[in-house]
Amino acid sequence: MAVCPLCNGLHEVEKYCRTCHILLNDEGKVSDYLDPYGHYNDEETIKMGDGYPYTTANEICPHLLTCNECGYDQVIFIQQQ
Repeated sequence: MAVCPLCNGLHEVEKYCRTCHILLNDEGKVSDYLDPYGHYNDEETIKMGDGYPYTTANEICPHLLTCNECGYDQVIFIQQQ
């Protein structure tokens, strides 16, 4: 079973805000914001409802990045390993 290197602390993301050019914060998986009880479900069930139809088949974990300065946010897709 593949794991997300960001969720498991194996890597850190280094992306910068388009507006402020400061380092964006990794706020975690997008699915954590969709269902307050989602963390009780298994990973495959969560991915089926995350709004991205290819995350399960391609073993991708969508993460939310935000800027503390201007509020800019961006979703990035992390390949699980």
